[in-house]
Amino acid sequence: MHLHKLTTHNFSFEAGGCLDQLEIVYHTSPREYQKGERVVWLCHALTANSDPLDWWPEMVGDGCCVDPNTDFVVCVNIFGSAYGTTGPRSINNHLDFPKFTVRDTARLFTLVREHLGIELVDMLIGSSIGGFHALEWAIMEGERIRKAAFIATAPRVSAWLSAWMEVQRMTLEADPTFRACESLDGGRKGLEAARAISLISYRSFDGYNLTQYETDEDCLFASRAASYERYQGEKLVKRGFDAYSYYYLLHCVDSQNVGRYRGGVATALAKIKAKSIIISITSDGLFPPCESQEWAKHIPEAKYYEIESRFGHDGFLLETAQITKIINSLEFRV
Repeated sequence: MHLHKLTTHNFSFEAGGCLDQLEIVYHTSPREYQKGERVVWLCHALTANSDPLDWWPEMVGDGCCVDPNTDFVVCVNIFGSAYGTTGPRSINNHLDFPKFTVRDTARLFTLVREHLGIELVDMLIGSSIGGFHALEWAIMEGERIRKAAFIATAPRVSAWLSAWMEVQRMTLEADPTFRACESLDGGRKGLEAARAISLISYRSFDGYNLTQYETDEDCLFASRAASYERYQGEKLVKRGFDAYSYYYLLHCVDSQNVGRYRGGVATALAKIKAKSIIISITSDGLFPPCESQEWAKHIPEAKYYEIESRFGHDGFLLETAQITKIINSLEFRV
């Protein structure tokens, strides 16, 4: 995958505020787009980047479900990511950056599509928060998207998911260095704790017991899960993420509502023209199957699937064999 940058000007945000100049970072297959090529557009999750080889190697790569050698693959770095696209880390007072919404990021996709000269997207795939953006963009772009896969996601943020976002924001705000905005190291300990909290929501009871259970029958104090939580918090910081980008992304999650100014969620989903599949994960506590089954009914002729996993929401990253089988299923990839 090749890294690219697109600079545009005078970008106005849905919630107010604007940028005189905006830099959009994105990855594509390692060649120039040729008209008529099969285009696969990927939407990354909350703290990922625009290089899917980095975070979805079992799904994207040589001979995989999505192959950059045979497909022209595009993935855009979203607003709030710490990996290139203009965001809170781009200005001195990081908390003065305009709040952005899922719809704002979907507009970035259109800017990149137009820049590349792509008229038709053959397959759109979005998982988790990437699914938020995929749903929004599928509504915005209508007949320009032929097929779409929405995985472990939802058209509107639930009260349950919003509560998880707020407890993480509270954790960031509790770090006294966060509000000072003296450097990108501000709120670092708060970020580590917030990330650790998020990991609990991404997994499940069974998922933690499978990987972090204490095997010592005479264990005095359990420590494996605790060590794992601290490791994951520190890992995000070492990956170059900062508290301010994360804080804004948490607010962005709360903005998900495809029905806003469109007559409600059901009416908005009915506008999707893409031949769509919805994939839910049996143990996903953030986007439970019962929720997905309900909204899937509103996308015309959409097909609903469930994959078995004991790893909760993270199943979208771990159960790639099942996801690949569905995406490669009859009629969908034709």
